[in-house]
Amino acid sequence: MVNIFRRFSLVLVTLCLVTGVAFAARAGTTPVPLSASDQNDLVRVEHYLNEIKTLQARFLQTADKGTETAGTFTMWRPGRMRLIYDPPAKDFIVADGWFVFYWDSELQQQSSQPLGSSLADFFLRPQIALRDDVTVTRLVHQYGAIEVTLVETADPGKGELTLVFDDKPLQLRKWRVLDAQGLTTTVALSDVRTGIVVNEDMFLFHDPTAGKHH
Repeated sequence: MVNIFRRFSLVLVTLCLVTGVAFAARAGTTPVPLSASDQNDLVRVEHYLNEIKTLQARFLQTADKGTETAGTFTMWRPGRMRLIYDPPAKDFIVADGWFVFYWDSELQQQSSQPLGSSLADFFLRPQIALRDDVTVTRLVHQYGAIEVTLVETADPGKGELTLVFDDKPLQLRKWRVLDAQGLTTTVALSDVRTGIVVNEDMFLFHDPTAGKHH
């Protein structure tokens, strides 16, 4: 049986939610030198992210060794998201605006942490800014895409997150997480829809076992 904390850490690393796992931040907190064009691109990225209030997409999670897992990701800013893995997996993650909950179907247990203490807060906060409490350590243009790599300014050892956007029109395509062993996990999005109507109830944690023991 896989330890609950190991599973929790692995899933949350993939989703950029981890707080308790050690990471390597290769670039440290030194801001990357930015040209005027780069600065304009960061403004565009900020504006794009802040314009997203609701989003739903299919995702494909690829581990460093090539293992793939798929599912559906839904976000309602500020503060709420839900990630469900495709069957036969029954694990899910939900943020209700205050906490992030992870349901481990194997152990029939949930774990949680305050939203503000997780890197998920970057995506879900009311106003996203690529400065101050995060530092841009790399900005790359290639193959019609923009890649922005970030670390937390106060604690760069917490992790390195790279956001990849299609350009013209700008659209979030994937993100990557680099771990302490130099392994990379990628989450690629497809069928991205924004401005959708969502059901508030889907962002509340409901114990799947409730009522089954009576």
